[in-house]
Formats: sequence, structure tokens, C-alpha cells
Amino acid sequence: MIATMDISTTKAERSKLQQMSLENLPFGHYFTDHMLEADYENGEWKNIEIKPYQPLLLSPSLAALHYGQTIFEGIKAYHDESGNAFIFRPQDNLQRFNISADRMRMPAVPEELFIEGMKQLVALDKNWIPQKEDHSLYIRPFMFATDEMIGVRPSEHYKFMIICSPTGPYYHAPMRIYVEENYVRAVPGGTGYAKTAGNYGAAMYATSEAKKLGYDQVLWTDALEHKYVQEIGTMNVFFIVGKKAYTPALTQGTILAGVTRDSAIQLLKEMNYDIVEREISIDELMEAYKDGELKEVFGTGTAATISMIKELRYRDFIMEFDVDKWTVGPTLKTWITDIREGRREDKYGWMYKIG
Repeated sequence: MIATMDISTTKAERSKLQQMSLENLPFGHYFTDHMLEADYENGEWKNIEIKPYQPLLLSPSLAALHYGQTIFEGIKAYHDESGNAFIFRPQDNLQRFNISADRMRMPAVPEELFIEGMKQLVALDKNWIPQKEDHSLYIRPFMFATDEMIGVRPSEHYKFMIICSPTGPYYHAPMRIYVEENYVRAVPGGTGYAKTAGNYGAAMYATSEAKKLGYDQVLWTDALEHKYVQEIGTMNVFFIVGKKAYTPALTQGTILAGVTRDSAIQLLKEMNYDIVEREISIDELMEAYKDGELKEVFGTGTAATISMIKELRYRDFIMEFDVDKWTVGPTLKTWITDIREGRREDKYGWMYKIG
């Protein structure tokens, strides 16, 4: 049980909701009325407050701008059919956030600040949660270094914040994915398992090149041999081969441990699929496709939820799929959505209720 935290709150004089609609929202373009802000100074978190969403005043010498000491998470809140507000698996995101913080030599954020602060912020802005299919309130906790100096070392000061964005689906249609074998996202011993901004910045060039060819994202391969598939730019990935669900193992530290990935594994087990977590070569996937055994490919992620993949290209070999005939991916998406919106039993205790 998390103790109630006394957080100083200043409410916005007028809600921006009065000037906008929560229909047909693009992902990450609009933000709610309030944000949470806290500072790490002299070994403790202080100046914790919820206040109207507003710009920040930052020094040009801010350490995060020069050396990339910044991490973030992605979480979603939903309304059930009775209008109650819930956050999906925030404790798991807190755990991953602090794993990222440790890798980036940043301070841990305590549970009462992360969870209770989020709860109070979402409760204040719960009217921003869209009540429409495939819509939600996206929650973005993040932390960055705030030392005002030039020098390559861990910062002594940090800022932790949470902002929220009402959003629609991240991907509107089944995706086309290009298997990347020239550029690298992560290497063993690197920061691949941490949700740090630099991982995403470094991935943008390869993604842009794939988009020039008409593809939505890249499926990364391992850095050493470019033989084993890892993750898609914004998602983990699953392959349905017969009655088994294959997904790359997390053991090399090069793949993000997705919360939606873990949710999918739990529900696939309920669907009587054997889960295979290991290194998966692109060659064996092509052979399974040629043999007619590779039935479905989909991505999992907080923003994307379950995203169907209709085409997978490796060099000149193109694997095409008739998404309309699929059963596993669509069922998985329906089950997760129904749990989030209160139509299916939450037997795993994933939904965190907002009072």
C-alpha cells in the first residue's frame, strides 16, 4: 500500500478541453492541463508539485542537452464502461524506469513519487481520458540531468516530470517492416535494455531510410552477425509458427523488456500457445514462411498495443501476410483492450484504479 503523498497542487484557471475534441486524436500532439515536476538536489527529491502545463526555463549548459542523461517511460490510462479511471501496470513501468536510471547513473525515483504522483495527476486530468475505441490517455514520466555545466560526468541534479497526452491509435493500419542489417540499435553491454532517449535518436536515420522505401519501421538485427532479429523501432515482436509464439529473448541486454510484451506472453499462454524465448534467426523465419508455417507477425508496445504486420522484407525476400485471416493477433488485442476497459476479468491485477 502506497502512502498518500502531500503534493502541492495549483490548478489551471481554465481547461483547454473547452477548445478541443477528443475525437480522432493523433498520437502525442496534445497535452492535458497539468504536469508533475520534482527536483533532485543534495541526495533527495524536493519541490514536488502539480501545476498547469507550461514551458520550462532551462540553461543552455544543461547537462542533459550535452551528454544525453535522460530516460522516460510510456504508460496508458483508460476508462472502464462505468466511467472509472485505471492505469495499466504502472508498477512495472516504475521498475523499468529505475532499471534505466541505474544504467544511466541517475537516482532512483521512489514509488510514492512515481505512482502516487501519477495517480494524483491523472485524477486531476481524468476528463482528458477519451472514451472511444483505441483511444487512451498516454502518460509520459521522464527524468533528465539538470547540472548547469560542461563536463562529462553524471549530473548531481535532476528533474523528474510527468506529462499526459490524450491519444488515438499509434498505427492506424497493418504495418510494413524492413529488416535492418547495416545499422545497429544496441550491442551487448550497451544501453539497449534502458529506455533512454539516445537509443531512439540513434535509430532515426535507419528508420528514415526504410520509410523512403515505403516501410513503416525497421526490425533490428544483432550487432555482431546481423543474423538474429531483435525488436522493431517502437515495439517488441512476436512470430506465430504453428502453435508456438516466438519472441526474441532478453538475455543479451539489447532488447527492451516491454510491459505489453509481458502481457502478451501471459495471454498467449491462456490461448494455449507455447512461448519460445530465444535467439531467432531471420533465416529460420524465411524457411518457416516458405513452408507455410509462419502464420502471423505482430508488434507489442505501450503506444502501439498490438500492431499487425502485413509485410516483412529481408533484402529482396518479401514475406506477405493476409491480416484479415488472422486469429491470434486480433484476439490478443481484443483481450488486452477488454481487460483495460473492464469487459474481461483482470486476473493478473494489471489495472491500477484511480480514486
